[in-house]
Amino acid sequence: MSNDRMTVVPDFLGELDAGVFMNKMAAALNTTALGTLNNGGKGKVIITLDIERMGNSVEEKRVKIKHKLQYTTPTPRGKATEEDTTETPMWVNRGGKLTILQEDQGNLFNLKGEPDAKLRAAQ
Repeated sequence: MSNDRMTVVPDFLGELDAGVFMNKMAAALNTTALGTLNNGGKGKVIITLDIERMGNSVEEKRVKIKHKLQYTTPTPRGKATEEDTTETPMWVNRGGKLTILQEDQGNLFNLKGEPDAKLRAAQ
């Protein structure tokens, strides 16, 4: 499988929940690291991605990705646990590449802003 068909993981993570998920992940990592450093014990950060087809047909080419972030932080008297779940719809492009915007839509207009000849021929 060529690299242009692979999901670009940093882009993918940045697109989840319009970038909010990455901020939540950074905050969870910071909180857990500080709690572990200051209080001892072990911290844990868990990211769960559940992927479900949107609609009833394969032709729609979209999935819903439920992203759950859980973290446990040591505290002076035990531990604190937090959980947050949101979801983001995504397109499944050639080779399974996940993106927020659909790729390979074809050109509706040429560089002059006129309807594309291929589009006119298809009508």
